[in-house]
Amino acid sequence: MAGTAMRCESRLTLADFDFDLPRDLIAQHPLEHRAASRLLRVGSELADRSFSDLEHLLRSRDLLVFNDTKVINARLRGRKASGGKVEVLIERVVEPTVAWALVRTSHVPTPGTRFVFNEKLSAVVETRRDDFFVLRFNCDVLDALATYGSVPLPPYIEHAADAVDACRYQTVYAARPGAVAAPTAGLHFTEELLNRLRQRGVEFAHLTLHVGAGTFQPVRTERIDAHRMHSEHYEISDTTAQAINDARSAGRRVVAVGTTTLRALESAACNDGSSESQVKPGAHETNLFIKPGFRFRVVDVLITNFHVPKSTLLILVSAFAGVERIRTAYAHAIKQRYRFFSYGDSMLLERAS
Repeated sequence: MAGTAMRCESRLTLADFDFDLPRDLIAQHPLEHRAASRLLRVGSELADRSFSDLEHLLRSRDLLVFNDTKVINARLRGRKASGGKVEVLIERVVEPTVAWALVRTSHVPTPGTRFVFNEKLSAVVETRRDDFFVLRFNCDVLDALATYGSVPLPPYIEHAADAVDACRYQTVYAARPGAVAAPTAGLHFTEELLNRLRQRGVEFAHLTLHVGAGTFQPVRTERIDAHRMHSEHYEISDTTAQAINDARSAGRRVVAVGTTTLRALESAACNDGSSESQVKPGAHETNLFIKPGFRFRVVDVLITNFHVPKSTLLILVSAFAGVERIRTAYAHAIKQRYRFFSYGDSMLLERAS
């Protein structure tokens, strides 16, 4: 990433979160075995490990928090009634037959434009909400996606989604359909590794944040303070909130699996003016943009993949672990030829003081 000295937090710009990545380090396919990926431990020092070493890096009674969202087949391809090609990426389903979506076509569609995906499936543009179009389908959206949609691989993965992606672009603990991008930090876990962690005394909790298509949207302002974050829906159960609050009260570590989990937990923390903050249960929307200077109230350790240059996720991990520490870690990962992005390797980040 650009620069050798950390700027004052209020003066950080998008250029401070850029780096040069050799194209061949962008993982195009998953490894044969999920837990075979490498893991870079980032704390006071860097350590090259394997993801399967996680059972030795976590402590008994650490609380590991997962995002149990399930990726839906959110990508549809078809044509406008006028004949032009159209590609739709569903952002979220808001009613049984209504969804918000990113739309790629030769001309910006206007209200009333009809998209035809096949002889049984079509949709009409109702209105526009910022970058997203509101589409009304002629049938239940989730049912249609399950039948006709394809896995919504990120734009940096260049092959068409296939049967391997249908399995591997999904965590083994995925339970609640609604995401249009995988919570990729969780892709490394296997049932065997989860069992070993349980036997070691690591405790588990789950929440749901449906990752939206907005996660692929670029930061369009050079001043990061001016960026407006996309909104995502999350839910935290009473049981999970209690487990997190109990862990923190007892001085045990809360380990977030992925930036989506971290973002939900920090969004749910209620700052009541005391030295302790509580995680509140419930279903909410969050547009929290975590950047350097953010006060973390919940998460002590973060498991995450390597992120795209100039992205909100890279900015988030820089806020969590420290800008200079992340710069050093990414430079090391590139030199050691770690695999990057969704199907790539992982990091274990300790929160900066």
